[in-house]
This record gives sequence, C-alpha cells and structure tokens, in this order.
Amino acid sequence: MGRVTLQGVHKRYGAVTAVSDVSLEIQDQEFVVLVGPSGCGKSTTLRMVAGLEEITGGTIAIGERVVNDLPPKDRDIAMVFQNYALYQHMTVYDNLAFGLRNRKAPESRIRDEIEHAVGILGIGELLGRKPRQLSGGQQQRVALGRCIVRHPQVFLFDEPLSNLDAKLRAQMRIELKRLRERVPTTSIYVTHDQVEAMTLGDRVVVMKDGHVQQVGTPWEIYTRPSSRFVAGFIGSPAMNFVDVAVEGEGDDVWLRQAGMTIPAPAERRAALAAYVGRKVTLGVRPEHVSIADGVPGPVVEGRIDVTEQLGSELQVDVLVGDTPIIVSRIDPERALAPGQPVRLALNPARLHFFDRETEAVIP
Repeated sequence: MGRVTLQGVHKRYGAVTAVSDVSLEIQDQEFVVLVGPSGCGKSTTLRMVAGLEEITGGTIAIGERVVNDLPPKDRDIAMVFQNYALYQHMTVYDNLAFGLRNRKAPESRIRDEIEHAVGILGIGELLGRKPRQLSGGQQQRVALGRCIVRHPQVFLFDEPLSNLDAKLRAQMRIELKRLRERVPTTSIYVTHDQVEAMTLGDRVVVMKDGHVQQVGTPWEIYTRPSSRFVAGFIGSPAMNFVDVAVEGEGDDVWLRQAGMTIPAPAERRAALAAYVGRKVTLGVRPEHVSIADGVPGPVVEGRIDVTEQLGSELQVDVLVGDTPIIVSRIDPERALAPGQPVRLALNPARLHFFDRETEAVIP
C-alpha cells in the first residue's frame, strides 16, 4: 500500500522554522499537490518524505513503515526533479535502466520494464540518444520513465514542469493526467503554479510560511477558501478584495464602501451581524462580477480604468472609489473605454467575507 502519513512534522534550520506541524494522510493511489509561494515549505516537505532532508520532529510513514531514519534508497520512492537529473553521458536506455541495474535486476527484467515504460510514454525512438539531443519535453518523459520502471510505492514530483515554456507545460500537464490513468501510483506533486495544482490534484494542500492553510479538493479550495490568503492565491485572475463597513438596522445588514452599498446575502446576515460597527473584507472572483445591464444582484458604481483584450473575452479593471475591481468574461466585441462610468453587479451567492484581523473566512 502506498499510503503516506505525516504527523506533526517539523523542520528547523537553526532558529529558522521552514515547516511547522504538518499533518497529512495521503491515501493509496491518490495524487496530492502541495502548492504555495516560494519559501512556504512545500519543497522541504517533499524532500523530507524523500529522505533528502532530515526531519526535526514528527513522524513520516510510507505504507506501514515509519521511514524517519531510512535512507532514500530504502523508502521505495521515485522522484522527478525540476532539472530532470539525467546522466548526460548515458543513452536514454541506460538512463532508464540505471536504477534497476543498481538493484542488480536481471537484464531480461530491465528490458521488459523499459519496453513497458516506453509504450506508456511514447519515447521508443529516443532510446539511443543522449539527453543533450532531446527537447525539454522529451527529457521530462525520460525522467518519468525512469520512475515508472522502478514500480515504487510513491512518486514525488518537485516542480517538474517549471523549466518548460507555456505551451509545453500545458501539453505535459495532459501527459501527466494520462499517466495517472495508466500508472495509478500514490503521488505527491510540488508546484507554485495554481493552475497545475487545480488541474492535476485529487486534493490540494495550500501552504504558507511553513504551515498548511487548507486541504481539500480543487473545487472545495476554489469555492470555499478557509482564509483570505487561500482565496487570493487560488484562481486566475485573483479574487477581488474590498474592505467594507458593516452597518445594521433591525434585521437588515448592509455593506458600505465608497461607491458601494449592498445588502448582506440573507444566508450570511446572521454571521455578519456580529461585525456591525466594524469592517470586514469582501471577496468576489472576477467571473462573479458583471456589467449591470439589467442583471439582478447588488450594484456597484465605478469607472473603467483599463481594458485587456484577450481574444476570447474582455477583461476590465474598474475603479470603485479608489479600489480596483477586476471583471472578467465580458463579451470581447463590447465597446468599453477607459474613464467610462459603469455599474457592476455582484453575484450574491458567490460573495466571500473575511475577518480583517485574522483573515479567516467568516462562515
């Protein structure tokens, strides 16, 4: 079983804490993505699972074995690095065979395993070449093949697509999705790219400053973020945030800011009533804001600051008072010009509210 369990895992470098109290349970054949900004501890966590970093505290188990003190070669894992880590003086065939030869596997088995991996990855014509004769995408496939021939309990991916151009990254994401269907192995994948996290992961782990902020499916993370950080990090374009004053009279609760006066959604009224007389942060994604041409919902007055023609859609930055709000998914043929006044409609069912002090979501 390729289950991976982390319990209260810490990593400190002197006085600096890189990872703090990380607890995760990754099920057999599950694909889990660790995502967050640079320095959040995601790669350090992966390297601790791999055995490339010693843990300061806590427990890591792979299957039924606690692996805290096991060297990487005894953990039954395979890792794909950002730089592919291919041996430049060896052919593709020898790169694929290297790990099995180190384990004294017979050549007949090595040949069969390479043939199996080559069939999955479509790299049969590359076996006689050396890495310098390959494109970035081909090198990535060889690095994946080197993992597949090993049949490890766990695949570990450390930002494997970050060196590729945008088009090839999109192509390799699809290749990884296909690989998941053909080789359903427990996988932990590290990236700073939230698009990769959302498209690849069965579950996503969002990290910040060495702490896990939220764990959930991509849809849960996107629709029900637990904090302002998670809400702002996941999603492109990023979520809009506006600090609004909460006002109440009787059973009515209103949210006010320059150019904006909107009623609190009925299902959120009770929670927001506790903030009357204070400010909260309102969050709304650009796709949940529209130009208010008879569209139902709370209306906000603003003026266009910048328009971005993206071909399939128009994206508009609108100033509401001094606060910029991004509106996306507008008809690209619509004529909108900077300085033009507009009225915006917010989808009341898609509004998020956060405590300004703790940045935690207001449920």
